[in-house]
Amino acid sequence: MLEWGNDDTPNNGRVALVTGAARGIGLGISAWLITEGWQVVLADIDRERGSRVARALGDNAWFVAMDVAKEDQVSLGVAEVLGQFGRLDALVCSAAIAEPHTPALESLDLKRWNRMLAVNLTGPMLLAKHCAPYLRGHRGAIVNIASTRASQSEADCEAYAASKGGLLALTHALAISLGPDVRVNCVSPGWIDARDPSQQRLEPLSVFDHAQHPVGRVGTVEDVAAQVAWLLSDAAGFITGQEFVIDGGMSRKMIYQD
Repeated sequence: MLEWGNDDTPNNGRVALVTGAARGIGLGISAWLITEGWQVVLADIDRERGSRVARALGDNAWFVAMDVAKEDQVSLGVAEVLGQFGRLDALVCSAAIAEPHTPALESLDLKRWNRMLAVNLTGPMLLAKHCAPYLRGHRGAIVNIASTRASQSEADCEAYAASKGGLLALTHALAISLGPDVRVNCVSPGWIDARDPSQQRLEPLSVFDHAQHPVGRVGTVEDVAAQVAWLLSDAAGFITGQEFVIDGGMSRKMIYQD
């Protein structure tokens, strides 16, 4: 587990904007990047929690309130980042409505469908649009957080699956449009236990939850964060337009009910 709030954390001079950063995977990515010396701007719709988390992460964390589905808020948030730090090197789009299940298709409300796509798909497009000019200046990178549900489904997950499938397509489209100055990739997590540590202790996962994965365990936010950090690094300089599946092998496992 990552340590938070270490004022001795070095600063490598690079600035990353991470959305959906007040909790879960976005928070884990932010914490990981800070340990690598990034200045991280945490963006989230939850102003109270986001501000509290940024304080806990220490001097290399800064918070900006943002609803990624609203272009005026995205534009203003990006302007605040540039006003504060004068540069932007990376964008990580983790903000999402993370509950995949909706009512059955016959009862699915159009407003619910539209909101899911607005946050999960339109949001990353808006962020790329407004961040691209500044990322180009530093040969920056974008990482979108998709999902294995982009390519496999349970019943009643149409809106979520469509939004994440669209995000895969948006990723490779952006990679071609923004290259060679900006690299764009996506990470598709499977089952990641992104709950708060207190909830994990109160309701631990079962032995079966872990054992069904070919690697023998459910994923952690650190599994995703490590991949994102690598994709943002110079070590991944020859990689763009790609999807990286982080699911412990589950999407390769043939499963039939007895």
